[in-house]
Amino acid sequence: MTVDGTADLAAEIRRRGLAAPARLLLEAHRPLQPLLGDLATFVSPLLRPLLGGRASLLGAAFGDDSAIDRLIEQLADADDD
Repeated sequence: MTVDGTADLAAEIRRRGLAAPARLLLEAHRPLQPLLGDLATFVSPLLRPLLGGRASLLGAAFGDDSAIDRLIEQLADADDD
């Protein structure tokens, strides 16, 4: 597992066949990323009982600009395959 979990998240998205829609959504919401990062930081403790460790991974992914870029790149690589 990677430090920020983007590879694991990208693999799960690809496994479900949602790489293209997820990439489109991430690209469209890029201007809102700072707000989404703050929201994820606030909500992750509330989601921890439901999602377990995945809640903190989501909070870390949305809190880091470069993590979102890496996720988009990994999903784009999946479209190329």
